[in-house]
Amino acid sequence: MTLKARLTEDMKTAMRAKDSATLSTIRLVNAAIKQFEVDERTEADDAKVVSILTKMVKQRKDSAQIYADAGRQDLADKEHAEIEVLNRYMPQMLSAAEIEAEVAAAVAATGAAGMADMGKVMGVLKTRLAGKADMGEVNKHLKAALSA
Repeated sequence: MTLKARLTEDMKTAMRAKDSATLSTIRLVNAAIKQFEVDERTEADDAKVVSILTKMVKQRKDSAQIYADAGRQDLADKEHAEIEVLNRYMPQMLSAAEIEAEVAAAVAATGAAGMADMGKVMGVLKTRLAGKADMGEVNKHLKAALSA
C-alpha cells in the first residue's frame, strides 16, 4: 500500500472515530501532496510524499519552538501533536550511531580532509540519508568528524 493510499484510509478512520487532530493533520498532508502534484503535473510517489512529510515536520518543530519561546505552550502542544501524527508516516529514522557510521563512510569515500570539503560530503549524505535522518543532526556529526 502506498503512503497516499494509507493516508486516505487513515483519514477515513479518523473521520469515523471523530479524531479531529489526526483528521486535520492528514488533510494538511493531502493538501500539500495535491499542491505538489498540481505544480509539477506529476503523480507523487512514496519518496516525494516522505520529503513532503519531512518538510512539514521541520516546519512544525520550528513553529513549536517559536510558540514555546513566546510563552504560548497551548499552540506549541498543538504543533507537537501534529508532529506525532506526521511521524506515523515517516520511515524509521537512523540512530545517532548509525548516522556517525554513514558520515564516516562518506568522509572516507570522498576523501574529505577538512571543513573545505563539507559541501562535497554533504551532497553524498543527502542522497544516501534522504528521509532516513534529520539533516541538521547529520550536519552536526559531519562538522564534528571534519573538525577532528
